[in-house]
Amino acid sequence: DIRGIGFRTADAIAARLGIEPTAMIRLRAGINYALLEASGEGHCGLPTAELLKQAGELLAVERPAAPPAVEAELGEAAGQAKPQLGATAKAPAAAAGGSRVALESGVIQTALDLELLEGSVVADSLAGEAAIFLANLYRDERRIAEALQQLAHGAAPWGAIDAAKAIAWVEQRLGLELAASQKGAVQQALANKLLVITGGPGVGKTTLINAILRMLAAKKLRIQLCAPTGRAAKRMAETTGLEAKTIHRLLEFDPAAYGFRRGAELPLDCDLLVVDETSMVDVPLMASLLAAIPPEAALLLVGDVDQLPSVGPGQVLSDVIGSGAVPVARLTEVFRQAASSRIITTAHAINAGQIPDLRPPADRDGSGSGSGTGTGASSDFYFLPAETPEQAVNLILKLVGERIPARFGFDPIGQVQVLCPMARGGCGSRSLNIELQKLLNPDPGEQVERFGWRFASGDKVMQIANDYEKEVFNGDVGTINSIDADNSELSVLFPTSEAVGQAAAAGSRLVIYGWGELDHLVPAYACTIHKSQGSEYPAVVIPLLTQHYAMLQRNLVYTGLTRGKQLVVLVGQKKALAMAVKNHLGRRRYTKLAEWLAA
Repeated sequence: DIRGIGFRTADAIAARLGIEPTAMIRLRAGINYALLEASGEGHCGLPTAELLKQAGELLAVERPAAPPAVEAELGEAAGQAKPQLGATAKAPAAAAGGSRVALESGVIQTALDLELLEGSVVADSLAGEAAIFLANLYRDERRIAEALQQLAHGAAPWGAIDAAKAIAWVEQRLGLELAASQKGAVQQALANKLLVITGGPGVGKTTLINAILRMLAAKKLRIQLCAPTGRAAKRMAETTGLEAKTIHRLLEFDPAAYGFRRGAELPLDCDLLVVDETSMVDVPLMASLLAAIPPEAALLLVGDVDQLPSVGPGQVLSDVIGSGAVPVARLTEVFRQAASSRIITTAHAINAGQIPDLRPPADRDGSGSGSGTGTGASSDFYFLPAETPEQAVNLILKLVGERIPARFGFDPIGQVQVLCPMARGGCGSRSLNIELQKLLNPDPGEQVERFGWRFASGDKVMQIANDYEKEVFNGDVGTINSIDADNSELSVLFPTSEAVGQAAAAGSRLVIYGWGELDHLVPAYACTIHKSQGSEYPAVVIPLLTQHYAMLQRNLVYTGLTRGKQLVVLVGQKKALAMAVKNHLGRRRYTKLAEWLAA
């Protein structure tokens, strides 16, 4: 419960204080920690057997190295004894030459029973297999299911609307003709109180949403728009012409109470709520959002289900669609204008499990000539080979610092973003940030070093934790404006309406950080693809090597590609791309939502 002290540190302190390895307070804390760690990987619970296994490994105790004679005697005794239930067959060696001894699973089961009795965890099942859930996530998933089921069976607040007439009217107002798939989605939206709209880039989601909003606004309905991040909300406002807020701002987060003001007792003032980038919304946030929707209001969930799931626990959009219990409009037709973009055609090819055409623009056959193919100068997608991490790093530095700015005119700090599959490794975001910082901000003047990073005026930085008092959130990107060593603080300019990297502009605001708060900031010249969700950048550079094998998943590369608006450059190995395209399963997340919705 103390910031910066996790279970392992607390456990080491407890051992020095004489707390026994089998003390129930320790075992129960270990079980909770195992479930919290799992929630950090997106799970709402774990199969019971898996939880006991993980808790057993976590709670294993260190056996110090004994003198050879004693070690031999212990070995003989161990050989004669029967193996204990839950003991590991082969304990890993400790760093100091000792070993770790797993506790009996029966002891851990007793601790689990006490946690169940207290109510901090809940027992249920996952696909018929016994499972344990963190109580708060279990309740949140159930609340989401109940709220969506009520919405799915309710009547829309706008009553009956003649879809054919409404479509003809909106086509005339917008000066365009909707495609058949879009017309079908409009019909679904007008007929249902709850609808999910999903589809990849270039399939007309924006046009469809604008058509629906125009129709319902004409009915004098109160409409509210929201998205998980500030950048996504800003983009939503730009494409619709209506005000859009982050979900936290919409729900009016109260830092003092550490909760939302808006909820069942003080619902939102709307007849229709539209949520964009729904794939990013985790279970706790979705539960809070649904609790604040007035009983009579309708809900429209928009997102690309093929992108990465939320950073937080759950996979709400995927589970809602997969349940089959909620109306879904899936757009798949790539429109002609979008089809000329190599970014979009490459993203759709990867999403379909196909290796895209990686030849240089001049070598392509010219079919589909336009802004995305043909001459190199007009292409928006490139693959540049690099067989080693060292080659990739050198190439990325040249691309960001010289080649992309010279050829395309993009600002290397404000408009070019390096997106990495992982944080670790030679081509991970951490290592690349150090190199890019040296390249792009080589002589910044005043600077400070904290938490393993150099912070200097002009550096592009990212907030990596929600800070409700400062109103900056995980993933927000800004530029260090000044450093005040006398007062041990620095200021960061977070743009609300202008591109990162530009001078203090209208709509930007200054946020002050003390030295002790700098663990919430990291350089952002490079970031992981996960951290880029909900954002778009003029130009994106993505390293892709087999050293990233643990993270090479189709939806990861697809998400990274679709962050680029005007230019995407892949740097690395064709083999690594092939590995990612083949790996379409990703990592399973243990969630209960789809089961409850389908029940």
